Amino acid sequence: MNPSPFPTSSRRAFLKAAGTGAAVSALAGIKIPYVHAAEDNAIEIALVGCGGRGTGAAANALSVSGPPLKLVAMADVSPKKLEASLKNITNEHGAKVDVPAERQFIGFDGYKNAMDSLKPGGIVILTTPVAFRWVHYRQAIEKGVNVFMEKPVCTDGPTARRMLALDQLAKAKGMKVAVGLMCRHCKVRKELAERVHNGEIGDIVLLRAYRMQGPVASFRVKKKPENEPSELLYQIKNFHSFLWASGGAFSDFFIHNIDEACWMKNELPVSVRAAGGRHYREDWVDQNFDHYSCEYTFADGAKLFFEGRNMEGCDGEFATYVHGTNGMAIVSTAGHLPARSRIFRKQRVKSEEIRWAAAQPEPNPYQLEWDDFLAAIRADTPYNEVQRGVEISLVTAMGRMAAHTGQTITYEQALAWQPEFAPDVDKLTLDSPAPLRADADGKYPVPQPGITKKSEYDIPKPA
Repeated sequence: MNPSPFPTSSRRAFLKAAGTGAAVSALAGIKIPYVHAAEDNAIEIALVGCGGRGTGAAANALSVSGPPLKLVAMADVSPKKLEASLKNITNEHGAKVDVPAERQFIGFDGYKNAMDSLKPGGIVILTTPVAFRWVHYRQAIEKGVNVFMEKPVCTDGPTARRMLALDQLAKAKGMKVAVGLMCRHCKVRKELAERVHNGEIGDIVLLRAYRMQGPVASFRVKKKPENEPSELLYQIKNFHSFLWASGGAFSDFFIHNIDEACWMKNELPVSVRAAGGRHYREDWVDQNFDHYSCEYTFADGAKLFFEGRNMEGCDGEFATYVHGTNGMAIVSTAGHLPARSRIFRKQRVKSEEIRWAAAQPEPNPYQLEWDDFLAAIRADTPYNEVQRGVEISLVTAMGRMAAHTGQTITYEQALAWQPEFAPDVDKLTLDSPAPLRADADGKYPVPQPGITKKSEYDIPKPA
């Protein structure tokens, strides 16, 4: 896979900061060899996290042509989500689905049962909220199964360090691990990256990225209704609204634009400063800002300006641009597919200035990432995207940290960041209290830039 764009010293810092966890040490002695599934047997798949993204990922997996694939186990904390997901996947891939009641697992320990259902050479899909990613990855390493994990893969310094340390064990076992940054598998973006890296638009001096849209997913929620089963499950159901569960809308949605911009630059920024705010919130109680504005700086002084907004009635844009000394490029035009990547002779988006345009139509990158992943498993070739996933997840979190604290955040500061949103998430049960508590009015702590400088919000102390 692509080498890390971080300098060697930064990668060493990652490893030094990450290598002392007790869980990592305990796993280091486990030797479970990778076993490639025989071609005359189906590669078995377990789905952990049965929401929309998990359902889509499982459908993409089962759509890969070649030797047989079979979904054999599912796990979630919500019976309704699991039931709906199983129905949708069965309707599309009935013959490839074999998930009887005894392999449908509900609860916070269901991921263990789902992985236990796999034969050697199987794949577990990890599409729960990111708060649980390191917990589930640790179990996958212990079992020695291959992994597809959704982005982001971490949301703060402690989880970034933990994920990278765990990944050293996965590499030692020869596990194949994919991360859901599907735009990296897009054929036209790959061609554009090669052209940009070969100097077709000259030296990069500026990048711009935008995700300006209305409220998305569970971005805004109201005070917990009485019919919700528990505060914990309410927060998990609305995970985009709570920083501990998802890193908020910033980490979960803005990561793709930031990633493809850094890809074109072929390095990651060293610092970021940002602003943001909340407006006319009525009775919504989530922790997100409605808008974010970030200025990322690269080592050579080049800038990436990122604008994110989740507000109704405003102009929208979902695109990424690269400006060089000899022209400009559009990485993506209006979302993930089609990218319609183009290169222009000057700094204007004019049809008469087009120097190169991607061929149309474009293959779906959500499918391409699974085609590439399964090809590596079947050929038993090295495949691990976690380090890159950790790095871009952390760089994305840098922008969120800067906006929420009002401080300039460097990469080294983000790496060494100490507050962890949910340090005991691996101990949660269905009866556990939620990691975040509301006040007497049912509202949750929100970022206060300039006031909460060393953490993104005031964490209420236990009663």
